[in-house]
Amino acid sequence: MSTVLCVPQWQGSAADSARFLGDGARRTAGLVPADRVVTVEVPESDGPMAGGVRAADALVAVQRATEEALTTIDDFVLTAGGDCAVDLVPISAAAAKYGADLTLLWIDANPDVYGPGDPFSGAFHGMVVRTLLGDGPPALTPRTVLTPQQVVFAGVRVVDDCEQEYLRNKGLGVEGLEAAFEGLKGPLYVHLDLDVLDPTEFASVGYSYPAGPPVARVLELIAGLDDVVGAAITEHAPRARNLREEEVVRALGTALLRFA
Repeated sequence: MSTVLCVPQWQGSAADSARFLGDGARRTAGLVPADRVVTVEVPESDGPMAGGVRAADALVAVQRATEEALTTIDDFVLTAGGDCAVDLVPISAAAAKYGADLTLLWIDANPDVYGPGDPFSGAFHGMVVRTLLGDGPPALTPRTVLTPQQVVFAGVRVVDDCEQEYLRNKGLGVEGLEAAFEGLKGPLYVHLDLDVLDPTEFASVGYSYPAGPPVARVLELIAGLDDVVGAAITEHAPRARNLREEEVVRALGTALLRFA
């Protein structure tokens, strides 16, 4: 059995198109062939910045609602976002269940290791991995955090200086897409931010970056994985319906749900 956890959270993004992320989560949930969909209620507004984080109160509320939703699910969970902070709670839950054996495969154009004091927008979707490592905003830090040895980056191609310094201090490297998939052992949690894809094939994201991998290659690499215990597809921000891009989301969701 499989469940799509639909989290239409957009408040973690600072993109002009952030509000499209809510619709993107719902569209992703409808495209992925799971047995059922559980939707988390998300506030309609964003709210003020607090502690260096935009819309902090709204994000805390969504985290609590996500925790509650997870207590009702015993299936394989694929989280549909929404900004790429939507699966912070599911990742933490997987870490609590599998302990140090869990590996987080973070497939994303960005490493998302900004800190609240870093000179950027304050958007929480840029702080997610740092928060999962226990170094993010205290109010948003989950109950169970990861160690640097549990995190593998794949497809990262945009890293700011402050992020590079944090990665270096933590002993974390940024692998190319192909190298990141080599020798992976489960249990694995797969986080897929759609901005990793080449924008000529998928452009409905908050921020797009040139020279991404082709969809077909990402699907091949996912097909070669084993022992995936949870997954997410995030940052789908459709401005209008695009049948070709919908097929991409459906194919990615199908590939990830084969582990259910």
